[in-house]
Amino acid sequence: MARSFVQQFSEEWFDPLSWGDLAVPVTKGGRGSAWFIRSDAGDLVLRHFCRGGLPGRFIGREYVFTREDAVRSFSEFRLLDELFRRGYPVPEPVAAGYQRRAGLFYHAALIIRRIPGAVPLAEFASGQCQKTWQAAGECVRRFHDGEVYHADLNCMNILVAADKVYLIDFDRGKFMRPGQSDRWKAANVSRLQRSVSKCLSEVDDQIRDQLWQAFLAGYGSADQ
Repeated sequence: MARSFVQQFSEEWFDPLSWGDLAVPVTKGGRGSAWFIRSDAGDLVLRHFCRGGLPGRFIGREYVFTREDAVRSFSEFRLLDELFRRGYPVPEPVAAGYQRRAGLFYHAALIIRRIPGAVPLAEFASGQCQKTWQAAGECVRRFHDGEVYHADLNCMNILVAADKVYLIDFDRGKFMRPGQSDRWKAANVSRLQRSVSKCLSEVDDQIRDQLWQAFLAGYGSADQ
């Protein structure tokens, strides 16, 4: 747990029902398992870890418990805490928790501080938004240069607030070992491109291409 929240924290924070009307479901992005929270400690985001894709239809929130140190929410909290302390544009982590389920499984949850006024990069979908996409490219390149791997880089996990770009949702993220192959970086960018094609499918092809080229220009600016 972040030290600044020790005196205020309660385990009930992980239960959206305990917040009553102060908890509002996040409707954009995610898998219907996150809530905006208005608290005395400030505006927060509560996220319950859920599996995606085909496994998510059958398993949902269940993860196999091996050891406490490997709990998904704890791993993400540690990474976010390190990135935040190093000055990377990520949300401040507040608390991480888990609950054992039938001995073999567990449910995980994470609370972060909400980034004021943040909206997904996908909402910047006009020809006038090229500077924003270029800034997004510069942001992603900064993480890559720091050997930071984001397992689900998509245009809903890139947020823009007050002309600053942030990355969120670092589940399964990690620091890569320096000196190893950079193929993961190219794969990361390719994954994002597929997301852009999907999220901006209704945008004119020419405009979508301009935005993507602006992103690549920002990503490649560090080489110049």
